Amino acid sequence: MSDVEQAAAPARVLPSRRRLVMSVLISLIIGAVFVWLLKAGALPVVPSGTALGAVPLWVPVAYAFVWLVVLFLRGVRWYWLLRPVTDVSVRQVLYASFVGYAALVILPLRMGEFMRPAMISRHSNTRFFTATSSSGAERVLDGLILCVFMFTALQLAPRVEPLPDTIGQLPVPANLVPRAAYLALAGFSAALIAMAVFYWWRSFAVRVIQLVFGRIAPRLASWLTVRFEQLTDGLSFLKTWSATGPFVSISLVYWLLNAAGLWLVLRGCGLAGIGFWEAAVVMGVLGLGLLTPNAPGYFGAFQLSVYAGLALFLPPGEILGRGVVAVFYIYVLQIGVILLSSGAAALLGPGPRK
Repeated sequence: MSDVEQAAAPARVLPSRRRLVMSVLISLIIGAVFVWLLKAGALPVVPSGTALGAVPLWVPVAYAFVWLVVLFLRGVRWYWLLRPVTDVSVRQVLYASFVGYAALVILPLRMGEFMRPAMISRHSNTRFFTATSSSGAERVLDGLILCVFMFTALQLAPRVEPLPDTIGQLPVPANLVPRAAYLALAGFSAALIAMAVFYWWRSFAVRVIQLVFGRIAPRLASWLTVRFEQLTDGLSFLKTWSATGPFVSISLVYWLLNAAGLWLVLRGCGLAGIGFWEAAVVMGVLGLGLLTPNAPGYFGAFQLSVYAGLALFLPPGEILGRGVVAVFYIYVLQIGVILLSSGAAALLGPGPRK
């Protein structure tokens, strides 16, 4: 790929105006469905001012700080996956990551997933397709680590017995939550195996491309080969523990701190029945709930996911009391810190191109 093509690649992934409008409309419909579900389930979004004021000030302040550290760890670990294939600085990775966080919040249907590789490609020598495959691989590894963490927490956290047949007043059995967790664990495990096969058998795939397209469309075969090689370059970390080791280590700290932060705010809001492992399960339910395309700001899917996690451990009366306050604080603080920190990153810039 020439320098001109490399510079243009990020621009080509940006959606057209028509596609963006359609995506916004679809995401608003999804958001409206979630609002209806929350109302139908009698699951409030905003608690009373009195209930909010009853929470000590140090709770939201401490959680905002913990969440900012979590975002930093989440961003910096990508550096270790990119390092085997490109010369990129930690500052450039953090810049792309924080701008990407805001894009995920603002843009509909998870279209912001492409912003991070686009930013790292624009401000470094990293090829866009390489950055995209590396970002996708990070999602697979991260999802697998989260599912293993959640699976462990489900074994250690005592649940209410029997599990309720509803979440709020929604006729959704709470036992669907652990089933979904086990299904996600199997799915991410399969994705990791597929990713490894994709990388280690890449030479065979290139030969297949040349065999199928080489004679009838040589230029297409060449284009596909180049793109395929760029995609597999993003998986080069698989062959070296010096890259995967730091990534996995930082990810473990990231998820442990994430769970600890949720435990802090849930307990701070008065939910005494929530311990660390219960908070870890809530974190896992939230993480899985936000994987699917949703409305801007994760609105609706975010609240419903936290409520679903709490339904495993708390009686309905407590969820619809102090639980509402906790859900509100978690949502507002996470989204608020993301937008503020992303704005600060945009002002600071990515630093000089290496």
